[in-house]
Amino acid sequence: MHSARDRIEYEQWLDELECVADRLELSTDARSCAVDLFLADVPDEDRSKQAVLAASVYAGSLVAGDGRTQGAVADAADVSRLSIQSRWKELLETAGLEPPRW
Repeated sequence: MHSARDRIEYEQWLDELECVADRLELSTDARSCAVDLFLADVPDEDRSKQAVLAASVYAGSLVAGDGRTQGAVADAADVSRLSIQSRWKELLETAGLEPPRW
């Protein structure tokens, strides 16, 4: 669980996450999971935050059973698919979840 301070500190990024989730029409569960994943591993560098945000949305959608493709999330978040591909598994592992083994 994350503190209210985390939510305030990263409010701009959480608003952006909600915008991306809206574009993808994600479920409430997927949004909540994406927020938790993002707040669990927010990078220090601003230039990396958008990519981690997108990877969080992708991974959150998978965990919640509301999966979207990496390409769809990349388009909605305005990042490259490679940005998501290189980060989403690590986000799940950091959160103590096991990535799927397709």
